[in-house]
Amino acid sequence: MADDDIENVLTGVGPRLRTLRQARGATLSQMSETTGISLSTLSRLESGQRRPTLELLLPLAKAYHVPLDELVGAPATGDPRVHPRPFTRYGQTFVPLTRSLGGLHAYKQIMPAGYGGGGRPEQQTHEGYEWLYVLSGRLRLALGEHDLVLGAGEAAEFDTRTPHGFANAGERPVEFISIFGPQGERMHVRARPSKGAG
Repeated sequence: MADDDIENVLTGVGPRLRTLRQARGATLSQMSETTGISLSTLSRLESGQRRPTLELLLPLAKAYHVPLDELVGAPATGDPRVHPRPFTRYGQTFVPLTRSLGGLHAYKQIMPAGYGGGGRPEQQTHEGYEWLYVLSGRLRLALGEHDLVLGAGEAAEFDTRTPHGFANAGERPVEFISIFGPQGERMHVRARPSKGAG
């Protein structure tokens, strides 16, 4: 690998670390506690002011449940398979379906029975666009003033700047696919092939 290539790989580590942390809703303080790496070192790594070393990257890869080559943006080996490493956040299980750290993120989410407490889900807003597809169970989606229940085989898409929240509307876990574009990319889903498509 040429010196320029190595420098490009190292320069990309900071943004990847920030994207991973934000995707998991973690703060620098929380990551410092989890990894034992000082808050200032983590901050400098993310901003590119600190050169990443193996000693720093190994605990971060473990904490984020990603392979080391994903942290450093190693070139693809030609194997398109994703090897999901489930993680738990907010009482739900997330199974990553993409390995890309930028652009669209896809997850299979498993929400336990009783999640949301039976009331209207608390809503939040943030930049982005989301597409959901329910695999099994019943998902309650509070979207702005709307209150919807999606069953298996149903999908929804929305701009995440609209207040939204989720809850389990059934008596068993609900499993759904969530595709999220942090930069606001809109999903393009085609229900059936257009005429003339082979």
